[in-house]
Amino acid sequence: MFNAENPQQGSLLLSEPFMLDPNFERSVVLLCEHNSEGTVGMILNQRSQLLITDIIDIEMVDFPLYIGGPVQNNAIFFLHRAIDKLGEGSPITKDIYWGGDFEKAIMLINEGILSTDEIKFFLGYSGWADGQLVDEINQNSWAVHNTYNSELTFIVDGEDLWKQALISLGPKYAHVANFPRSPNLN
Repeated sequence: MFNAENPQQGSLLLSEPFMLDPNFERSVVLLCEHNSEGTVGMILNQRSQLLITDIIDIEMVDFPLYIGGPVQNNAIFFLHRAIDKLGEGSPITKDIYWGGDFEKAIMLINEGILSTDEIKFFLGYSGWADGQLVDEINQNSWAVHNTYNSELTFIVDGEDLWKQALISLGPKYAHVANFPRSPNLN
């Protein structure tokens, strides 16, 4: 179904619509690192039932936690586009950063300086060994999107994010956005 393209740091991966692995069903993954040692990414559209205040004792309210992936799911990671406010983070794309000073981020959120459209928190991450992701792409499990609008990263509604990412791949993929979750519902 999907054509194989070369993934790179900052690429979005869009899962094949009927992927059998429940960890990645209808997922949009932002690749934070992709090199000869392997690949690390965050699932952008799998919001958990938890808020960050359920995990750590802080004053914040209504900051959701997303499931970044099945690896190291007892750790919190974050993506942001607030380098001007946080002052640090590893650049992923032109205006999206991975990590930084967690305590400063919490302080800025508590002061009302950072909002959910600037930062996203994740439990765990997605990881692939060297060559594993390329094999999965060649098996048509993923579409690679290298030229997307970074606004997609911070869409809160998971299903909408997946659909918008597919539509932004162009007409060849736009129809896939309307596939039902289960082919039996067709």
